[in-house]
Amino acid sequence: MHTQGLIAAPPTAFRANGGIDLGVVAPLAAHLQRQGVVGVFVNGTTGEGMSLSVEEREQLAVEWRRVLPTSLKLFVHVGHNAPADCQRLARHAQNIGADAIAAIAPGFFRPTGVAGLVEWCVPVAASAPELPFYFYHMPSMSGVNVSIAEFLPRAAERIPNLTGVKFTFEAMADYMEALPLDGGRFDMLWGRDEMLLGALAMGAEGAVGSTYNVIAPVYLALIEAFRRGDMHAARNLQAQAIAVINSLVATGNFFAALKAVLRAQGVPITPAVRLPLAPVAEEKLTSLAMLARCM
Repeated sequence: MHTQGLIAAPPTAFRANGGIDLGVVAPLAAHLQRQGVVGVFVNGTTGEGMSLSVEEREQLAVEWRRVLPTSLKLFVHVGHNAPADCQRLARHAQNIGADAIAAIAPGFFRPTGVAGLVEWCVPVAASAPELPFYFYHMPSMSGVNVSIAEFLPRAAERIPNLTGVKFTFEAMADYMEALPLDGGRFDMLWGRDEMLLGALAMGAEGAVGSTYNVIAPVYLALIEAFRRGDMHAARNLQAQAIAVINSLVATGNFFAALKAVLRAQGVPITPAVRLPLAPVAEEKLTSLAMLARCM
């Protein structure tokens, strides 16, 4: 399984009472199909997955499976600090017909080194043996930083359904070293939107990202420019994407800002986030709405 194209990491919608709003999933799925992505990565960082209960994550996965067009792949993030909950979420994803699962390393009590990480991943992947398993490498959130080029061959010895990595880190040398392992069998999904052009130059084919929710056409044009060798256009398009990312970050809450832009694009989602994330001031949301109309 090698993914080509963009996978959006959708945000989670919340109601005024703080509960999740499943009614937003269908219009968001339709919006993402129009954006031109090839799949969705649900319950991850952008979806505030670690702030959701296991039951909420299961409900969201079910709804995404129910409404997602068959042309789009469903990746379900199952990472959790509690091993039993990871395994439960993995079994659930398989039972509902997800296309793949991914798991970030636990960030409170952390596995030690490559060996410890492999040991932690084995029972998670084994809980959904029929699904491709991806390790979600994001040291900035998990605090677990290992060499993926060392992890993959050792993990492959223990995890038959190991398919690849969601690589959300800046260590491009490690990424490049991992790409050709075992004849290039691993699906190395790039996870830093602001560095997509650099990843393409390294050999990336697929990517998972937050801003693919709102400006996927910019990235698709970037990919096309890169493929035809027009690096001037590709660099300009990457710069456009970075400017959007910087505008979202400047609000003080990237996740709330992303939802505000989606709302301005016609998705019925509010900018509400779950604690400990903080809301964005209304005047900042107004400027984002203007930005969205220019996209």
